[in-house]
This record gives sequence, structure tokens and C-alpha cells, in this order.
Amino acid sequence: MFARSLYIFMIGILMVACSQQQQGSDSQTAARCLEEAEAALANDSIHQGETLLRKTIQLAEASEDWHTNYIAYQRLAEALSQSNPEEALQLMKKALTVYEQHPDDERNYVILLDYAGTYAAQMAFTTEGSFDEALDFIHHAYRIAEKRQMTDLMCQTLTSLANIAWAGEDYRQALDFAHRAASTATTDLRPGTLQVLARSFLSLNMLDSAETVYRQIDPGDDVQLAYIVQSNLAKIALRRLGATQVEDSVDEAFEQIEGFYYKALEQKDQYYQETLRQEMENQQLEYRSQMYGRTLLVVIIAAVVILLAIVLALRYRIHMLRQQRAYEQSKLENELLSKEQEKRRLQEEAEHQKTLLHQANEVVAFLQNFILERTEVLKKLNQSGNSLIYLSPHEWSEIERTLDAIDNNRFAKLREQYPTMQDDDIRLCILTRLGLSNRTIGNIYCITISAVQHRKLKLKKDVFGESNPDITLEQILNSR
Repeated sequence: MFARSLYIFMIGILMVACSQQQQGSDSQTAARCLEEAEAALANDSIHQGETLLRKTIQLAEASEDWHTNYIAYQRLAEALSQSNPEEALQLMKKALTVYEQHPDDERNYVILLDYAGTYAAQMAFTTEGSFDEALDFIHHAYRIAEKRQMTDLMCQTLTSLANIAWAGEDYRQALDFAHRAASTATTDLRPGTLQVLARSFLSLNMLDSAETVYRQIDPGDDVQLAYIVQSNLAKIALRRLGATQVEDSVDEAFEQIEGFYYKALEQKDQYYQETLRQEMENQQLEYRSQMYGRTLLVVIIAAVVILLAIVLALRYRIHMLRQQRAYEQSKLENELLSKEQEKRRLQEEAEHQKTLLHQANEVVAFLQNFILERTEVLKKLNQSGNSLIYLSPHEWSEIERTLDAIDNNRFAKLREQYPTMQDDDIRLCILTRLGLSNRTIGNIYCITISAVQHRKLKLKKDVFGESNPDITLEQILNSR
């Protein structure tokens, strides 16, 4: 009878402990969740960061924490700005709505308006629409910053206006905004402002001014900024020589290097995800250990208070619990050892990715030497008066043969599998396989980016019979 009562009592204690664990997990605040999301994004864990930000928005709305709510909307829009600019714009509009209903810091309002204008400009550029909405947002932000004498935000909004003017091909207006931004730029904003200024000079074909500004930019440890500076300096050198075809080749080489860079970031993301998972498991194991200790203490006290007659049964129960804890501790140590070995393996893979990035930098140096070694040949081409550079049928044939050699006769099989394909279709597939951007392909065919997209869509639908808009021509070619 006593043993049965003790058993029922212990079950009740365990249920209370489990309910306390559940309540502890539900008590997470929106601010804490936002900190975890920002930590994930800082470690390039984009997917984990997006998930935590959406959870932050739900928690903030439930607790009416409006400051955290609009900050979470802003961070989520920033994380989605490259992959889904349309959703990013909608999220920024929601952030503005929340702020306007619950205003706090006017500086945050300027930042929200600037972000909203930037994403509206992205949408206008992508859809070839009007930039009026983007200009309204950023002009409003600039007026507030100027009124409050927020120097850094004045520089930031002027830089955004310069970017929009450049996207609208009003290069003179972009240059004017960029000059004003540079005059107010703080140390941390100076590299970005100089980059916009140099790009405006380059678009106006003012090569000397553009080169001067690019050489003033100190990228430091920013690999992407260093890539932008070096690639544009190479373009300036080539443009002075009139070597547009070699300029396209340099663009392609830099795009490949950029691919190495993002692949390294992806590996870093995987490493972070694994580390985060291990930390969560360790926390759960630590919490369970604490719960076992609390449960044991409650059982001992209850057993002493209720009946001294069941001391022997209680001692037996304690002995069994200790054996179980010892077993679980031994198992935990083995698991931690295995996880430590896996962690070292991931670190070695990260070092390997760093080596790949170093090799990519050596490729850039080689391309630069290649250009310098053939400068005399380019001068001779200029002297010949032949200003039109195009791919001859023989060169197209050489490219196709080379790709067939490295891709297991891919295009030969395409010709055999789709005998109705024209030479222009094959050539578009070749340019797509080479990884050229739609802008570069448009320059080769002397057509717009939208025309290139239309030709790809028509080829995908008419030849390959694929009508799903989410499947690209590149994916179709990679599957053949």
C-alpha cells in the first residue's frame, strides 16, 4: 500500500517537472528570439535566421512589443532582399505601418524609409517600372535626416538616391547625389559612398576620375568589396584599350570567383547549423540532468516526511536512479566525443574552402598578367581599324567542341535529341552553360535583358516542353 502511494506520488512529481519544462520553453521573449536571429544571420545562417525572425514577429505581436516587431520586419526584409525583393518590399511597408502606429525613435523611422525606398527601387529595376515610389520614400527619409542633422543618415539616404538615379540611367543626377553623399560620409560609410561615386564616373565614361575614386577605396577584410574594386579597375584598363571582348571574359572570370566565395559561405552556414544543433542538444541534456536532481530531492524529502517505514524501498529507488544517471552520463560522454570529432572534421573542411578562395585569388592574378602580356596585341587590333568584335562561326564551333569535350558531348546529344533546334538555340544554350549573365548575353546579341529572358522562356517552352516558371533554362541543361 505504501509502495503504491509512493509510486503515484513520484508520477505526480514528474508530471509537475515536465510541465515546468514546457512553461520554461514557452516563456521565450520576442527580444531574445530577435537576438538569436541576428546571431544566426551574422554567422551567414540565412535559413535559420529567417525562421527565427518569423517567430520573433509572432511573439512580438502576441506581447505587443512593437519596437521589436518592426525591427524584426526590417531584418527579415533585409534577409530576403536578394532572393525575394517583392516580399522584402511588402515586409518593409508592414514595418513602416507598425512604426507609424507606435512611433518611438525618429532615427529608426529614417532607416525604415531608406530600406523601403531601396527595395522599391529593386522592384522597379527588375520589372522595368517607375522609380517614383522609391524616390518618395527616400526623399522623405532625407528630409527628416536633414532636419534633425543626422549626418550619417543624410549620407546614407543621398547614396540611396544616387543608386536610384544610376538605375534609372540618369548618370549626371547620380553623380550629383554621390558627390553630396561623399561630402558628408562618415568613416564606416565612406567605402560604399565612394563605390557609388566611382560607378557614376564609370557610367559617364570618365575613366580617370573613376580610377582615382576606386583606388581611394580600402576594402580591408571585405572580400566582396575587394572583388568589386579589382574587377572595375580591370574594366577601366580594358575600356581604355577598347577591348570589350576581353572585358567580357574578365567579367566571367570574376563571376566564377564570386561563385567560389558564396560556396565557402554555404559551407560556413552548414558548419554553423551543426554547431547550433549540438549546443541545443547539450542544453537539453543539461536540463534533463537538473530535472533528475530536483526530482530525486523531492522524492527523498517526501519519503522522509510521509513514512519512515518505506526507507528501504526509497533507498532501492535511489540506487536505481544513480545507476541510470551513471549510464546516461557514460553515454553522454561518448556522444560528446563523437561530436567533437565531427566538429574537427567540419573545421578541416572550412580550412579547405579557404584554400580554394586563395587559389581563386591566384586565378585573378593570372588573368591580370594575361591581359598585360597581350597589351601589344590589343594595340595592333586597334590600329587595324576593325572596331566590330564578334564570334565567328568557327569560334562558335570551337566553343561547342570544347564544351562537348568537358561535358561528355552534351551539345552533340542535344542536337541528336532535339533535331529541330536551330543554331541560334544551340548558341543561347552555350552562353547559358558558360554562366554568362542576361546582361552580357544581351550585349552579345545587341538586345535588352528582357528580350534575353523572353528568348530563354521561348526556348524552354517550345523546345524542351517545360512550362514551369520555377525551373530555369540552366536547370534544364544541367539535367540533360
